[in-house]
Amino acid sequence: MLLDIGMPQLDGYAVCRQIRSQAWGQSLPLIALTGFGQEADKQRSWAAGFDGHLLKPVDYTALSELLTKTIATKKGN
Repeated sequence: MLLDIGMPQLDGYAVCRQIRSQAWGQSLPLIALTGFGQEADKQRSWAAGFDGHLLKPVDYTALSELLTKTIATKKGN
């Protein structure tokens, strides 16, 4: 699942934490796709439970590689 960080009411960090708190959301690949690219933003993504953090506009090669890696990692758990 790709989630934007800058959303109204619930930001992407909060949505990610809510998804991760559900049994079905524990192994769901979650990637932040955002315009926020500072190191602190990336650290917040990891702390919220995201598997990856990509900047807009999306680099489709990087997205494909991250999805492949994340899905393989999730299958290994």
